[in-house]
Amino acid sequence: MTVAPQRIEALLEQAGGRLEAVSGTPRLDAELLLGHVLGLGRAALRGRGEQVVESKAAAAFETLLGRRACGEPVAYLTGRRAFWTLDLAVGPDVLVPRPETELLVEAAVARLDSHPAPAILDLGAGSGAVALAIASELPTAVVTGVDASAAALEIARRNARDSGLEHVRFLQGDWYGPCAGRRFDAVVSNPPYLASSDPHLPALSHEPVEALVAGPTGLEALQSIISGAPAHLLPGGTLLLEHGAGQGPAVRAACAAAGLEGIETLGDLAGHERVTVARAPAAPAEAR
Repeated sequence: MTVAPQRIEALLEQAGGRLEAVSGTPRLDAELLLGHVLGLGRAALRGRGEQVVESKAAAAFETLLGRRACGEPVAYLTGRRAFWTLDLAVGPDVLVPRPETELLVEAAVARLDSHPAPAILDLGAGSGAVALAIASELPTAVVTGVDASAAALEIARRNARDSGLEHVRFLQGDWYGPCAGRRFDAVVSNPPYLASSDPHLPALSHEPVEALVAGPTGLEALQSIISGAPAHLLPGGTLLLEHGAGQGPAVRAACAAAGLEGIETLGDLAGHERVTVARAPAAPAEAR
């Protein structure tokens, strides 16, 4: 592909127009992709609007732009995604970490920061975003991440190495399977919670369906995690779950049915119910 050299600002303006149909942030997407090609941050791009991008780099940008116009996430095109304070490797084997998932991290850290060395289990760890973000804030925590996908765990372990958080342990298996007999101060999870008929799925076609779709109702994974929580939480331990905006009532009911206490749901910045928190009963006084 031969592309004529162009100024940075001209390339960004044209690219933003092309991406309007597929992105709510077309200019941002264009800046991230061109910055990736040129090895420049967004601020540097803005300060070099008159600089000419030579043909080879312009062609590389055009290739990425075409893929983005077909719906491929920017994070897959650059191979990176910022989450919490971390810069994570991502790819088609893992979900792209979303900003709303930072609420899950925030809630976990707030409830565990006074614990001297909390044992934390992250179910459905994917890229390791949640487990590593919590570990970065709670350096004495003993954090274990579990995922069914070997490919996802390769990325999670790479992110642990790159972030200097190699003490975070990642295990392969289904939900609580690799942790039989173990109990934790907290179990956190951002599991699949879309129904198989969810109308948003076509827009997510580039991301791994097994990390998105739970089953016919969208509640299947959440219910499995909740039902298994009492056997894997220490007395007074905390369960923290991210879920869909309309799933709060069902998640709270499932937590109550499992015998959990102190159930509350937190809203995200858009005002949607996003994270439900519940506690295992404390140990009876005579058992303490």
